[in-house]
Amino acid sequence: MSQDESEKIKDIIEKDIWGSIKEFLDLGIHVGEGAKAIDVTVGLLLLITIAFIITSFALKWMRQIFTRNMVQDDKLKFISIFKFIKYAVYVVVVLITLSMAGVDITILITASAALFVGLGLALQELFQDIIGGIFIIIDKSLSVGDIIEVDGKVGKVFEIKLRTVRAITRDDKVVIIPNHKFISDIVYNFTQNHKTTRENVKIGVAYGSDVRLVTSILEEIAQSQKGILKNPKPFVLFDDFGDSALLFSLNFYTNDSFTDPRIKSEVRYKIDAKFREHQISIPFPQRDVHLFQHSPKP
Repeated sequence: MSQDESEKIKDIIEKDIWGSIKEFLDLGIHVGEGAKAIDVTVGLLLLITIAFIITSFALKWMRQIFTRNMVQDDKLKFISIFKFIKYAVYVVVVLITLSMAGVDITILITASAALFVGLGLALQELFQDIIGGIFIIIDKSLSVGDIIEVDGKVGKVFEIKLRTVRAITRDDKVVIIPNHKFISDIVYNFTQNHKTTRENVKIGVAYGSDVRLVTSILEEIAQSQKGILKNPKPFVLFDDFGDSALLFSLNFYTNDSFTDPRIKSEVRYKIDAKFREHQISIPFPQRDVHLFQHSPKP
Protein backbone atom coordinates (compact mmCIF):
# COMPACT_ATOMS: atom_id res chain seq x y z
CA MET A 1 0.00 0.00 0.00
CA SER A 2 1.44 3.37 -1.05
CA GLN A 3 1.87 6.37 1.25
CA ASP A 4 -0.85 8.31 -0.64
CA GLU A 5 -3.37 5.55 -0.04
CA SER A 6 -2.45 5.44 3.66
CA GLU A 7 -2.96 9.18 3.96
CA LYS A 8 -6.32 8.91 2.19
CA ILE A 9 -7.54 6.17 4.56
CA LYS A 10 -6.36 8.24 7.52
CA ASP A 11 -8.28 11.27 6.27
CA ILE A 12 -11.42 9.18 5.77
CA ILE A 13 -11.20 7.86 9.36
CA GLU A 14 -10.51 11.28 10.88
CA LYS A 15 -12.91 13.37 8.85
CA ASP A 16 -15.72 11.03 7.89
CA ILE A 17 -16.00 8.35 10.60
CA TRP A 18 -14.61 10.14 13.67
CA GLY A 19 -16.01 13.44 12.45
CA SER A 20 -19.51 11.95 12.22
CA ILE A 21 -19.19 10.45 15.71
CA LYS A 22 -17.99 13.77 17.10
CA GLU A 23 -20.86 15.64 15.46
CA PHE A 24 -23.32 13.16 16.96
CA LEU A 25 -21.77 13.49 20.44
CA ASP A 26 -21.87 17.30 20.16
CA LEU A 27 -25.60 17.30 19.47
CA GLY A 28 -27.63 18.83 22.28
CA ILE A 29 -28.52 22.07 23.97
CA HIS A 30 -26.05 24.96 23.82
CA VAL A 31 -26.92 28.02 25.88
CA GLY A 32 -24.80 31.15 26.17
CA GLU A 33 -21.40 31.97 24.83
CA GLY A 34 -17.85 32.06 26.09
CA ALA A 35 -17.13 31.36 29.76
CA LYS A 36 -20.83 31.38 30.65
CA ALA A 37 -21.84 28.86 27.99
CA ILE A 38 -23.77 25.78 29.09
CA ASP A 39 -23.52 22.71 26.88
CA VAL A 40 -25.72 19.67 27.51
CA THR A 41 -24.75 17.24 24.75
CA VAL A 42 -25.31 13.62 23.83
CA GLY A 43 -21.69 12.91 24.74
CA LEU A 44 -22.20 14.42 28.21
CA LEU A 45 -25.35 12.37 28.81
CA LEU A 46 -23.56 9.26 27.58
CA LEU A 47 -20.69 10.02 29.97
CA ILE A 48 -23.14 10.31 32.88
CA THR A 49 -24.74 6.98 31.96
CA ILE A 50 -21.38 5.21 31.74
CA ALA A 51 -20.29 6.77 35.06
CA PHE A 52 -23.51 5.55 36.72
CA ILE A 53 -23.06 2.01 35.34
CA ILE A 54 -19.40 1.83 36.44
CA THR A 55 -20.28 3.22 39.88
CA SER A 56 -23.09 0.71 40.31
CA PHE A 57 -20.86 -2.25 39.41
CA ALA A 58 -17.99 -0.98 41.58
CA LEU A 59 -20.26 -0.58 44.65
CA LYS A 60 -21.81 -3.99 44.06
CA TRP A 61 -18.34 -5.55 43.87
CA MET A 62 -17.27 -3.74 47.07
CA ARG A 63 -20.42 -4.95 48.86
CA GLN A 64 -19.76 -8.55 47.84
CA ILE A 65 -16.17 -8.34 49.12
CA PHE A 66 -17.19 -6.62 52.37
CA THR A 67 -20.05 -9.00 53.20
CA ARG A 68 -18.76 -12.31 51.84
CA ASN A 69 -18.00 -13.70 55.32
CA MET A 70 -21.30 -12.53 56.85
CA VAL A 71 -24.44 -14.58 57.38
CA GLN A 72 -27.42 -13.86 55.15
CA ASP A 73 -29.29 -11.77 57.75
CA ASP A 74 -26.29 -9.47 58.26
CA LYS A 75 -25.83 -9.09 54.50
CA LEU A 76 -29.41 -7.86 54.14
CA LYS A 77 -28.82 -5.22 56.81
CA PHE A 78 -26.02 -3.67 54.73
CA ILE A 79 -28.17 -3.20 51.62
CA SER A 80 -29.56 0.10 52.88
CA ILE A 81 -26.04 1.38 53.68
CA PHE A 82 -24.76 0.68 50.18
CA LYS A 83 -27.88 2.23 48.66
CA PHE A 84 -27.15 5.41 50.61
CA ILE A 85 -23.51 5.36 49.41
CA LYS A 86 -24.64 4.75 45.84
CA TYR A 87 -27.01 7.74 45.88
CA ALA A 88 -24.28 9.95 47.39
CA VAL A 89 -21.86 8.91 44.63
CA TYR A 90 -24.55 9.60 42.01
CA VAL A 91 -24.95 13.12 43.37
CA VAL A 92 -21.19 13.68 43.10
CA VAL A 93 -21.20 12.36 39.51
CA VAL A 94 -24.05 14.71 38.57
CA LEU A 95 -22.23 17.70 40.10
CA ILE A 96 -19.02 16.84 38.23
CA THR A 97 -20.98 16.45 35.01
CA LEU A 98 -22.70 19.80 35.46
CA SER A 99 -19.32 21.38 36.08
CA MET A 100 -18.00 19.81 32.87
CA ALA A 101 -21.05 21.18 31.05
CA GLY A 102 -20.09 24.70 32.12
CA VAL A 103 -22.60 25.15 34.94
CA ASP A 104 -21.25 27.13 37.90
CA ILE A 105 -21.91 24.74 40.81
CA THR A 106 -20.23 26.88 43.50
CA ILE A 107 -23.52 28.31 44.74
CA LEU A 108 -25.15 24.87 44.59
CA ILE A 109 -22.31 23.30 46.61
CA THR A 110 -22.44 26.10 49.21
CA ALA A 111 -26.20 25.72 49.65
CA SER A 112 -25.89 21.93 49.81
CA ALA A 113 -23.17 22.17 52.46
CA ALA A 114 -25.37 24.34 54.66
CA LEU A 115 -28.27 21.94 54.11
CA PHE A 116 -26.16 18.89 54.99
CA VAL A 117 -24.83 20.57 58.14
CA GLY A 118 -28.39 21.24 59.26
CA LEU A 119 -29.46 17.71 58.44
CA GLY A 120 -26.40 16.33 60.24
CA LEU A 121 -27.27 18.21 63.42
CA ALA A 122 -30.92 17.17 63.21
CA LEU A 123 -30.19 13.54 62.42
CA GLN A 124 -27.03 12.97 64.46
CA GLU A 125 -28.73 10.37 66.67
CA LEU A 126 -29.93 8.54 63.57
CA PHE A 127 -26.35 8.39 62.25
CA GLN A 128 -25.14 7.21 65.68
CA ASP A 129 -27.74 4.44 65.59
CA ILE A 130 -26.62 3.34 62.12
CA ILE A 131 -22.94 3.37 63.14
CA GLY A 132 -23.85 1.40 66.28
CA GLY A 133 -25.71 -1.13 64.12
CA ILE A 134 -22.65 -1.55 61.89
CA PHE A 135 -20.43 -2.14 64.94
CA ILE A 136 -22.88 -4.69 66.35
CA ILE A 137 -22.90 -6.63 63.08
CA ILE A 138 -19.12 -6.49 62.58
CA ASP A 139 -17.85 -7.27 66.10
CA LYS A 140 -20.71 -9.66 67.01
CA SER A 141 -21.18 -7.98 70.39
CA LEU A 142 -24.87 -8.89 70.25
CA SER A 143 -26.76 -11.83 68.76
CA VAL A 144 -30.37 -12.91 68.49
CA GLY A 145 -31.28 -14.86 71.64
CA ASP A 146 -28.92 -12.92 73.93
CA ILE A 147 -30.33 -11.78 77.26
CA ILE A 148 -29.41 -8.18 77.99
CA GLU A 149 -30.05 -5.53 80.61
CA VAL A 150 -30.41 -1.90 79.51
CA ASP A 151 -31.54 0.90 81.84
CA GLY A 152 -32.60 -1.66 84.43
CA LYS A 153 -34.78 -3.61 81.96
CA VAL A 154 -33.98 -7.24 81.15
CA GLY A 155 -34.95 -8.54 77.74
CA LYS A 156 -34.26 -11.32 75.24
CA VAL A 157 -33.13 -10.07 71.82
CA PHE A 158 -35.25 -11.36 68.95
CA GLU A 159 -34.37 -8.93 66.13
CA ILE A 160 -31.33 -6.82 65.24
CA LYS A 161 -31.78 -4.08 62.65
CA LEU A 162 -29.46 -1.43 61.30
CA ARG A 163 -30.97 1.29 63.51
CA THR A 164 -32.60 -0.52 66.43
CA VAL A 165 -32.54 -3.74 68.45
CA ARG A 166 -35.82 -5.32 69.54
CA ALA A 167 -36.11 -7.39 72.69
CA ILE A 168 -38.97 -8.92 74.67
CA THR A 169 -39.04 -8.27 78.40
CA ARG A 170 -39.95 -10.68 81.19
CA ASP A 171 -43.49 -9.31 81.22
CA ASP A 172 -43.90 -9.99 77.46
CA LYS A 173 -43.51 -6.39 76.34
CA VAL A 174 -41.43 -5.47 73.32
CA VAL A 175 -38.74 -2.86 73.98
CA ILE A 176 -37.10 -1.06 71.04
CA ILE A 177 -33.53 -0.03 71.85
CA PRO A 178 -31.64 2.51 69.66
CA ASN A 179 -28.30 1.07 68.61
CA HIS A 180 -26.30 4.03 69.95
CA LYS A 181 -27.10 2.72 73.45
CA PHE A 182 -24.73 -0.18 72.79
CA ILE A 183 -21.77 2.10 72.05
CA SER A 184 -22.40 4.90 74.57
CA ASP A 185 -24.00 3.18 77.59
CA ILE A 186 -23.11 0.23 79.79
CA VAL A 187 -25.10 -2.80 78.65
CA TYR A 188 -25.09 -6.13 80.51
CA ASN A 189 -25.11 -9.18 78.25
CA PHE A 190 -25.94 -12.23 80.37
CA THR A 191 -25.30 -14.76 77.63
CA GLN A 192 -22.46 -13.29 75.53
CA ASN A 193 -19.93 -16.03 76.31
CA HIS A 194 -22.20 -18.85 77.52
CA LYS A 195 -25.80 -19.48 78.51
CA THR A 196 -25.10 -20.19 82.19
CA THR A 197 -25.41 -17.39 84.76
CA ARG A 198 -25.10 -17.25 88.53
CA GLU A 199 -28.05 -15.97 90.51
CA ASN A 200 -28.73 -15.65 94.22
CA VAL A 201 -31.47 -15.38 96.82
CA LYS A 202 -30.73 -13.37 99.96
CA ILE A 203 -32.22 -14.32 103.33
CA GLY A 204 -31.91 -13.11 106.91
CA VAL A 205 -32.48 -15.21 110.05
CA ALA A 206 -32.82 -14.19 113.66
CA TYR A 207 -29.78 -13.93 115.91
CA GLY A 208 -29.33 -17.16 117.88
CA SER A 209 -30.41 -19.39 114.96
CA ASP A 210 -28.37 -22.51 114.13
CA VAL A 211 -26.31 -21.24 111.19
CA ARG A 212 -25.23 -24.78 110.19
CA LEU A 213 -28.86 -25.87 110.02
CA VAL A 214 -29.74 -22.79 107.97
CA THR A 215 -26.90 -23.58 105.54
CA SER A 216 -28.00 -27.21 105.25
CA ILE A 217 -31.63 -26.27 104.56
CA LEU A 218 -30.68 -23.76 101.86
CA GLU A 219 -28.37 -26.27 100.14
CA GLU A 220 -31.08 -28.95 100.23
CA ILE A 221 -33.63 -26.58 98.67
CA ALA A 222 -31.22 -25.62 95.89
CA GLN A 223 -30.44 -29.25 95.10
CA SER A 224 -34.14 -30.12 94.72
CA GLN A 225 -35.27 -27.03 92.82
CA LYS A 226 -36.10 -27.47 89.12
CA GLY A 227 -34.15 -25.06 86.91
CA ILE A 228 -31.09 -24.92 89.18
CA LEU A 229 -28.06 -26.71 87.74
CA LYS A 230 -26.41 -29.49 89.72
CA ASN A 231 -23.06 -28.59 88.19
CA PRO A 232 -21.67 -26.04 89.00
CA LYS A 233 -22.87 -26.88 92.48
CA PRO A 234 -25.02 -24.37 94.42
CA PHE A 235 -23.42 -22.88 97.53
CA VAL A 236 -24.37 -20.78 100.55
CA LEU A 237 -22.52 -17.72 101.83
CA PHE A 238 -22.78 -16.25 105.33
CA ASP A 239 -22.69 -12.65 104.13
CA ASP A 240 -22.76 -10.50 107.22
CA PHE A 241 -24.03 -9.72 110.69
CA GLY A 242 -26.88 -7.35 109.96
CA ASP A 243 -28.61 -4.86 112.24
CA SER A 244 -31.55 -7.17 112.84
CA ALA A 245 -30.54 -10.50 111.28
CA LEU A 246 -27.79 -12.90 110.25
CA LEU A 247 -27.50 -12.40 106.49
CA PHE A 248 -27.11 -15.37 104.10
CA SER A 249 -27.20 -15.76 100.32
CA LEU A 250 -28.08 -18.89 98.40
CA ASN A 251 -26.04 -18.85 95.16
CA PHE A 252 -26.91 -21.09 92.24
CA TYR A 253 -26.41 -21.47 88.49
CA THR A 254 -29.07 -21.62 85.80
CA ASN A 255 -29.10 -21.78 82.01
CA ASP A 256 -32.40 -19.90 81.82
CA SER A 257 -31.61 -16.52 83.33
CA PHE A 258 -34.53 -14.94 81.45
CA THR A 259 -37.07 -16.72 83.68
CA ASP A 260 -34.93 -16.82 86.85
CA PRO A 261 -37.44 -14.64 88.83
CA ARG A 262 -39.80 -17.64 88.81
CA ILE A 263 -37.04 -19.91 90.09
CA LYS A 264 -36.22 -17.43 92.85
CA SER A 265 -39.89 -17.20 93.79
CA GLU A 266 -40.15 -21.00 94.14
CA VAL A 267 -36.98 -21.05 96.23
CA ARG A 268 -38.39 -18.38 98.57
CA TYR A 269 -41.63 -20.37 99.01
CA LYS A 270 -39.63 -23.43 99.99
CA ILE A 271 -37.36 -21.46 102.33
CA ASP A 272 -40.36 -20.04 104.17
CA ALA A 273 -41.94 -23.50 104.54
CA LYS A 274 -38.72 -25.15 105.71
CA PHE A 275 -37.90 -22.40 108.20
CA ARG A 276 -41.40 -22.66 109.69
CA GLU A 277 -40.92 -26.43 109.98
CA HIS A 278 -37.64 -25.99 111.88
CA GLN A 279 -38.77 -22.95 113.92
CA ILE A 280 -36.24 -20.66 112.29
CA SER A 281 -37.60 -17.12 112.32
CA ILE A 282 -37.08 -14.50 109.69
CA PRO A 283 -36.86 -11.21 111.59
CA PHE A 284 -37.89 -7.77 110.49
CA PRO A 285 -36.36 -4.47 111.59
CA GLN A 286 -37.67 -3.32 114.96
CA ARG A 287 -37.23 0.00 116.68
CA ASP A 288 -37.91 1.00 120.27
CA VAL A 289 -39.65 4.32 120.58
CA HIS A 290 -39.30 6.11 123.93
CA LEU A 291 -41.75 8.86 124.78
CA PHE A 292 -40.77 11.44 127.33
CA GLN A 293 -43.57 13.46 128.88
CA HIS A 294 -42.59 16.71 130.49
CA SER A 295 -44.78 18.05 133.26
CA PRO A 296 -46.13 21.50 132.58
CA LYS A 297 -44.35 24.34 134.25
CA PRO A 298 -46.22 25.88 137.17
